[in-house]
Amino acid sequence: MPNDFPPAVNSWNEWDTLREMVVGSADNACFEPAEPGCRPAIRNAPDKPFPTGPKSKKAIDLANEELAGLAALLESQGVTVRRPETHDFSAPVTTPDFEVENQYCAVCPRDVMITMGNEIIEASMSRRARYFEYQPYRKLVYEYWNADPRVGWTTAPKPSMKDGMYREDFWDWPLEKRHAKMHSFEFCINQDEVVFDAADMSRLGRDILVQESMTTNRAGIHWLKRHLEPRGFRVHPVHFPLDFFPSHIDCTFVPLRPGLILTNPERPLREGEEKMFLDNDWQLVDVPQPVLANDEMPMYCQSSKWLSMNVLSISPTKVICEEQEKPLQELLSSFGFEVFPIPFRNVFEYGGSLHCATWDIHRDGDRQDYFPSLQYEPLF
Repeated sequence: MPNDFPPAVNSWNEWDTLREMVVGSADNACFEPAEPGCRPAIRNAPDKPFPTGPKSKKAIDLANEELAGLAALLESQGVTVRRPETHDFSAPVTTPDFEVENQYCAVCPRDVMITMGNEIIEASMSRRARYFEYQPYRKLVYEYWNADPRVGWTTAPKPSMKDGMYREDFWDWPLEKRHAKMHSFEFCINQDEVVFDAADMSRLGRDILVQESMTTNRAGIHWLKRHLEPRGFRVHPVHFPLDFFPSHIDCTFVPLRPGLILTNPERPLREGEEKMFLDNDWQLVDVPQPVLANDEMPMYCQSSKWLSMNVLSISPTKVICEEQEKPLQELLSSFGFEVFPIPFRNVFEYGGSLHCATWDIHRDGDRQDYFPSLQYEPLF
């Protein structure tokens, strides 16, 4: 294949003009089981037992309708849309180190798959029910990899997910202890094995932000540094100390175009970490309060109200936003964006919104340095 032909896989940031995208599917989705890395609870009724096994046909159909609507909107904007393969999430997972009664879903490809330039990376993942969540995307990955020798493909080391990888008493800690530990960025996974979800990462050209969280530990960040720095990337751990249950950066810190990031007013960056942005003329803009409060979110949803800011960029001037989030739409319009409202509330039950439910394969552009004044000392 001539090198002047566009790469099959090419995406260096969160905003360049989108050409190809994977949109998730709710087919065969199950309720996430209780395990050391996750203790799901019914919203407003935490003492009631959380459902187990497959989701209802109605819940799946409602989510699939909205996911199909997202796919149709993207196609209307000239984007090629791909979908994951059907997978039996009701099947149990048994390994030498753990067992779990069922898997979860393929609604949120962003959690497990990420494109770094011309390379596809499969995340290690943090939860047992998501151990094999890469499988619905494996056929697509082979297609891209076989189509173009410039496409890289890396699978992060799988953690054992055995009991000792987790702080099993974490969910029973009294609130005072939990808050103290969380301010030290110690959560339900320990620091011994490489653990990260792809959705804890945000791509800004040469610079990659990685949130230390409930789903990404320091060993995971260390692995990413060792893997990405020799490829010319700069990897920056970021922290949001007022978020006591941090999981995935795209409901907290959302870059929309060079120089502009949406920020969560209840989850500021740790003091000092804003310097790289301010020194390079980036504007950090707090989003308005979500339309839904936490106690108004769907009853089986384990995410916070801040799914409201989980928007999806089609280009540096076009953004997709959940249709009921009028204040956020107005804010985006005030910055010159063309906003595409779309219903997506029924997808919330599956742990994500518009950005979560997608995995970008190809965007225009190449790797740029958006932080020319940055002082960075690589580890490797």
